[in-house]
Amino acid sequence: MIRAFGVSDAGSVRKTNEDKFVSSLEIGLFAVADGMGGHKAGEVAAQLAIDAITGFVSRSANDYDVTWPYGIDDALSFDGNRLRTSIFLANRKVFRAAESSDDYGGMGTTIVGLLITGSHAAIGSVGDSRVYLLSDGRLEQVTTDDSWAATILAQDPKMRPEDVAKHPMRNVLTNVLGGRPEVDIHLHERELEGGEVMLLCSDGVHGVLSADDLKNLLQSTPDPEAAADAIVRQAIEAGSRDNLTALVVSYETDK
Repeated sequence: MIRAFGVSDAGSVRKTNEDKFVSSLEIGLFAVADGMGGHKAGEVAAQLAIDAITGFVSRSANDYDVTWPYGIDDALSFDGNRLRTSIFLANRKVFRAAESSDDYGGMGTTIVGLLITGSHAAIGSVGDSRVYLLSDGRLEQVTTDDSWAATILAQDPKMRPEDVAKHPMRNVLTNVLGGRPEVDIHLHERELEGGEVMLLCSDGVHGVLSADDLKNLLQSTPDPEAAADAIVRQAIEAGSRDNLTALVVSYETDK
């Protein structure tokens, strides 16, 4: 059984909310997009991405004869390829929209997507929105940030997170939907055993709440609706200056 709930808030500083999300128990799809760009372009980019991903995942459900415009990755399952293709399609849609209008020029969006079918989970990401997984009392960041800071830390094992925490380029993104015709996607797949809780969130949340903060909130608030609300509320209280989205998904077996 899956339970899920998402909360999105403009926050205490920005007038508009450029975060968008989808939470669909019907097709097992959960995704968060954090848009960027002037003239409400970020809001447009995020919604285009969510719509494109939802559309393809919905159309391809149980359809093994579906057309794969970006081919098949043999290393991925059917559902892994569904999520992969949907993100490629979202990138194309955002990129073409950005090229078609001066108002939308330069717009883009992050994306994290979780597709659950039975006990199988496929996770895809572009940008610095994140998926965390809580299991057996351990919180794991499943996704990899596409940011300057993450790149520097990965390239130099001697660097510590605190060394780049205040660098002016720490949050510069190295990969987003809509930035170029082709995009690099991080994809992960795993089998769920039951009892897992997954958090999809934008950087308005994880930028101010530590992994320990998130772990404590998820453990102390087992209801997805209450947990998502508590996470966003605490992030605002912690001084987040960005839009905030928290989407909490819990998975239980029927045993």
